[in-house]
Amino acid sequence: MTKSTLAEIFGANATQTSTSITIQKADLTTLTASATNSGSAILSAILINNQAVLTKPNFDADIDKSIYIEPGYSSFISRGTTSTSYRVDQIVVNLAKVDSGADLDADDYS
Repeated sequence: MTKSTLAEIFGANATQTSTSITIQKADLTTLTASATNSGSAILSAILINNQAVLTKPNFDADIDKSIYIEPGYSSFISRGTTSTSYRVDQIVVNLAKVDSGADLDADDYS
């Protein structure tokens, strides 16, 4: 098996150089693309889209995979001075590596 590709994680039109990564918003199917999308909306779209790619069964079936996403629990919280009710939906991102220490290093999760 192989490690996850750039296209699998960020969409068919994603590219990278030694100094940058380019993600096409059209590849993020849950995002309505605009010139003013927030960083939070883009990150959310990447995570939501990857729920179908970075699955626990795919992780279990391939020793080269090091990341899987699982659904968390939905809940409600009150925020602000008027205690407006917010729905909180969790997406749990799991990073797995051979146990060599507690530090998180992106290079360990290829």
